[in-house]
Amino acid sequence: MLRRVLPALVLLFLAAPFAALITATDWRHFTLQTGDGTAIVTSLIAAILALMIIAAIGTPVAAAMARAQGRRRIVAEILVLLPLLTPPLALGILLAIFYGPIGPIAGVLQHLGLVLSNNRAAFMLATIYAALPTYIIAARAALAEVPASLTDVACTLGQSPAQIFRRVTLPLARKGLAAALSLAWIRAIGEFGILLVIAYFPQGMTVKLWVNLQESGVAAVYPLLWIFLLLALPLPLWLGSATRRNRVM
Repeated sequence: MLRRVLPALVLLFLAAPFAALITATDWRHFTLQTGDGTAIVTSLIAAILALMIIAAIGTPVAAAMARAQGRRRIVAEILVLLPLLTPPLALGILLAIFYGPIGPIAGVLQHLGLVLSNNRAAFMLATIYAALPTYIIAARAALAEVPASLTDVACTLGQSPAQIFRRVTLPLARKGLAAALSLAWIRAIGEFGILLVIAYFPQGMTVKLWVNLQESGVAAVYPLLWIFLLLALPLPLWLGSATRRNRVM
């Protein structure tokens, strides 16, 4: 009996807050707050651009980690896991210490015309830094599943490492890499703690949710919260469902 009831109770526990949002929302007065539209656009643009950059710079790192052995692999994993395991608010402080206006490289950044504090550049830095480790870890797992025998055969056929990676490894790992990107998307569009420290302005959706909550109460955040959930969740949910269907087939 307990084995049947306990899973149902756990699933109910997880679903209850989302069900409560449906019943608590005043659908007759479903109106965004002032500035919510700008926050939506800010988060979407930053997350999309960040995802493109993360795929470009994170995939080679994930591939190198998938091939690495011994001490090099351990060191690489530690360096990637450090930001992944550190609380976001603490990460925001760390980024401000290093990249901020009083950081050790502030002079170099200012010479390049960059000031990484409460602007779009800082917003992009926070978004990329939040999501990159998640993508690397997930992409490394996907790339590591590609059979070495297939890449060895391609090597004997005279293919260069770059050609093998492009023609063999990437196609075979594409589903896992897509799942990694979906996880990175959630981290990118949902980041809050780092943004709160180094990029409070321009306000993205997560910070604007916090501002609305503080200024107008919980009922005022429902419309923006719905928009956030509808933008953030469908991609990873769809990819997860597609991956499970492919495994069954």
